[in-house]
Amino acid sequence: MGRIFERFAQAVAGWAGRPPAFAFAFLIIVGWGISGPLFHWSDTWQLVINTGTTIVTFLMVFLIQNAQNRDAAALQAKLDEVIRAIDNARNEFIGIEHLGERELLAIRDRLEHECADTARHEGIEVLLGRR
Repeated sequence: MGRIFERFAQAVAGWAGRPPAFAFAFLIIVGWGISGPLFHWSDTWQLVINTGTTIVTFLMVFLIQNAQNRDAAALQAKLDEVIRAIDNARNEFIGIEHLGERELLAIRDRLEHECADTARHEGIEVLLGRR
C-alpha cells in the first residue's frame, strides 16, 4: 500500500507542477464562472466551487508533502555521501538534519563565524550588483 501511495503521490506532484495542470484548473474556474448566470449566482453554485477547491487543496497537501519528504531524504543522503567522500570534510555533519532548530542555528552561526571572510562578502556584494 505504501509503495503504491508513493508512486501515486510522485506522479500527481509531478503533474500538478506542469502547465497543463494549471490550464486544466483555470478552465474549471472559467467554466464555473460562465455557468454563474445559468444557476442565478446561487449559494449552491458558490458552494460547489468552494467545496471542490477545498477538497483538492486538502488532498494535494498530503501528496505534495510526501513527494517533498522523499526528495529531502534523497538530497540529505547525497549530501551525506559527499561529506563522507571528501577527505577534509567533517563527518560529524552527517545526520545534523535530525537536530532541533536551536542546534542547527547554533551550528550555522558557528560556521558563518569560522568562515567570516570580508573578501568573500565583498565578492557577493559585487555579484549581487550592490557595488
